[in-house]
Amino acid sequence: MADAASRLTSLAEQMLGAPLPLRVRAWDGSQAGPPDAPALVVRNRRALRRMLFKPGELGLARAWVSGDLDIEGDLYTALGAIAGLVWERGEDARGLVEAVRDPALRAAARDLLRLAGPPVPPAPPREEVRRPRRGLHTRRTDRRAISHHYDVGNDFYELVLGPSMVYSCAYWEPDGSGASLESAQRDKLELVSAKLGLREGQRLLDVGCGWGSMAVHAAREHGVSVVGVTLSQEQAAYARKRVADQGLTDRVEIRVQDYRDVVDGPFDAISSIGMAEHVGAERYLEYARQLYALLRPGGRLLNHQIARRPERDESTYRPDEFIDAYVFPDGELAPVGTTVTQLERAGFEVRDVESIREHYARTLRHWVANLEAGWDHAVGLTGFGRARVWQLYMAACALAFERNRIGVNQVLAVRTPESGTSGLPLRTRTWNT
Repeated sequence: MADAASRLTSLAEQMLGAPLPLRVRAWDGSQAGPPDAPALVVRNRRALRRMLFKPGELGLARAWVSGDLDIEGDLYTALGAIAGLVWERGEDARGLVEAVRDPALRAAARDLLRLAGPPVPPAPPREEVRRPRRGLHTRRTDRRAISHHYDVGNDFYELVLGPSMVYSCAYWEPDGSGASLESAQRDKLELVSAKLGLREGQRLLDVGCGWGSMAVHAAREHGVSVVGVTLSQEQAAYARKRVADQGLTDRVEIRVQDYRDVVDGPFDAISSIGMAEHVGAERYLEYARQLYALLRPGGRLLNHQIARRPERDESTYRPDEFIDAYVFPDGELAPVGTTVTQLERAGFEVRDVESIREHYARTLRHWVANLEAGWDHAVGLTGFGRARVWQLYMAACALAFERNRIGVNQVLAVRTPESGTSGLPLRTRTWNT
């Protein structure tokens, strides 16, 4: 009988109808495939059962998070090859059912089932969130989802994000030479400040304020008064300490508060950086209307938000299984055109949309490097499974941004008064030439 790696490679290629672009190393020590390619390490038969009982992305993720599946060699090259197979060939169980109607493929699937061992589905890793997707985006469910993602531990986020503690894409110089993650994050905060036209004496609402980076920057560098709101207790505690350490308690207030409960407007400006992804499609117009109501006439909103590519039939959209189960429970991405439309429906005049997709890809690669450089410490802080979640999530997202499967946009909008005076200059950008 052939060794496990050869059998796996042969079966995979038969089912895919194409050569496997990775080397395979199996639990019995056998290897097969291109010798110079990264290796997909199948540590035990349980990895196969995870993928068979949950075909596609989620099964692969479960095997990865649990440590049943690993990669040796360049992570991005290996993930790029795997992602190509998943993205290009479909990733749900229905697609697999259609494929194995072919007699030869059915035979290959039976062989794979025999190789996988006892037909008992392994329990999902404990890091997986298991709950029905109904009753989304109430105040209670949003608090729970935010806590799952952000209350991992501030020390862990410091390790990954670096001293800036900014959990959104940095803004890099055109050539990127010599720029640090810290300086690029500072440039992003200044870009947001410039688009909002912040100046001394104004009031800024920072929705989803995270660990307080934007609030501190705006108060310290531009002399504004800031209210920052977050649903994360750990973020708020960290942000309040930063504010106090910098002597800004007279200018910055950090609240544990839902944006829907903010009633002390009007504000001169609102920043929402990496928060709107949590709002949900059904609640987005409510979100936009609430921010519109909190702005004074002539006030500006800077909405910084990840976007997906539009579907031919938007009713078929489903959130990414892995990210929904392990990273951002209940998170939803929308095409940038949908976001602009909803902001306009709420009454905003959209004045500028800037895609900074490539900036996020570069930022994520820096975060992955930080995580891997401090791997043992990260595992000690948050556990092996959670560290594996973050490694896979950030590396896969870096590739998705690079390949234009997802993007990120800064939308500048104004609550333009009846006079029609937006308060913006005739030319708002200076392009690099």
